Amino acid sequence: MNALKHLAFDNRYATLSEAFHTRLAPTPVPDPYLVAWNPNAFELLGLDHDKARHPDFVTTFAGNMTPAGADPLAAIYAGHQFGHYVPQLGDGRAILLGEVVPPDGNRWEVQLKGAGRTPYSRGGDGRAVLRSSIREYLCSEAMHGLGIPTTRALCITGTDMPVMRESVETGALVTRLAPSFIRFGSFEVFFYRDQHDEIKTLADFTLRHYFPELLEEAKPYPALLREVTQRTAKLMAQWQAVGFCHGVMNTDNMSILGLTLDYGPYGFMEAYDPTYICNHSDHDGRYAYDQQPNIGAWNCTCLAQAMLPLMELEEAKEALAIYGETFATEYMRLMCAKLGLLFEEASAPLVTGLLDLMAQNAVDYTIFFRSLAQFDSGANAPNTEIRDQFLKRESFDAWASGYSKRLRASGSGDQVRAMQMNAVNPKFVLRNYLAEAAIRKARDERDYTEIELLRSILAKPFDEQSEFEDYAKEPPDWAKKIEVSCSS
Repeated sequence: MNALKHLAFDNRYATLSEAFHTRLAPTPVPDPYLVAWNPNAFELLGLDHDKARHPDFVTTFAGNMTPAGADPLAAIYAGHQFGHYVPQLGDGRAILLGEVVPPDGNRWEVQLKGAGRTPYSRGGDGRAVLRSSIREYLCSEAMHGLGIPTTRALCITGTDMPVMRESVETGALVTRLAPSFIRFGSFEVFFYRDQHDEIKTLADFTLRHYFPELLEEAKPYPALLREVTQRTAKLMAQWQAVGFCHGVMNTDNMSILGLTLDYGPYGFMEAYDPTYICNHSDHDGRYAYDQQPNIGAWNCTCLAQAMLPLMELEEAKEALAIYGETFATEYMRLMCAKLGLLFEEASAPLVTGLLDLMAQNAVDYTIFFRSLAQFDSGANAPNTEIRDQFLKRESFDAWASGYSKRLRASGSGDQVRAMQMNAVNPKFVLRNYLAEAAIRKARDERDYTEIELLRSILAKPFDEQSEFEDYAKEPPDWAKKIEVSCSS
């Protein structure tokens, strides 16, 4: 009996013409096996947990069997990569199995990443490796735990089939879920081909299925651009506030729904450095941490250009104008919450002043903000454990004096404030060394338990979880040698 026979597929993207995709099945892999499965994502699809143990589950999500009702395809898109337009990209190693409609009615597109060559592989092998699959699986679930919009991960299937990267690595597929995988580049490909009918078709499809409320607007297309711009600005604010660096913010990696999409050479901030570059391939720092908000705006401009056949130039400019204010407001709101401050103009100097001090003293971003919940706002409180994270302690003292006065003026007690701050400042983030430890166990020992342990810890990043204290520590010395690049 097929373990997945009850999955109800309704493949809306497949109803679009062949201009938007190529129908093809995944390329099978030899002797697949299950590496990891995510019970939280199972529940999204209405899958019972025991389905993970069924042979058909592995066979399906290794790409060796197409489930009934699915309509596999690879989508076409283009994009600006590191600022340069590339006319055709598309799903070069990902195949959309179809769109599942679970009992709760919340639709999920199910995509296999590493499913083999497609017409858009551009000479690539169409495969993914165990290393990168583990990183995507863990980070998408970590971001969800942090409350940041993201694709989700259902499972990792492995195969001993060798895959060549810088060296020979073990192959794998990661199954990822999203309401939609439509990207900014999905519009760009048709703009640069002068296919305006297809731009309209895709915009109408997006409005009808994902933003139906905008169809009530007098001008739905500028309203769509405005909505996507606003979502992107908010997403960038969330990335910045949690210290997340994406690494490859090309327009083909930007979701039309404002999701974090395509996890490659990402990194969570450790010693605070606003110029942090997580991608070893990003030699010019285009996607450095402090550049992400500007790149988000630039990418929205690329989308606006692609949508210009649907609106007047002034309408596009007006839609884009919301980005700056939205980002600034949302970022300051989030940062004030991290400090336990009222969201008001007078709090801004304390936020910016603290970040300057943290950069000067290379203070660990996550550890510091988590510890700040224990700040004693008394007039002469020493706050020694927090203070000792700074090399220049007298500089911290000066900042802390103004901070404590502000806290006392707000009237919130330290105990209540601590609870509020711990609800927004995570104790656990997916540091690269944690992911690397799980990868090494999986690769060298075929031990996949660390993947599941990390996933479960990161699903509750704001909880104390004192038994896992070691997972909240600064990286060890060996982790300084970890480099992640576009092959990660």
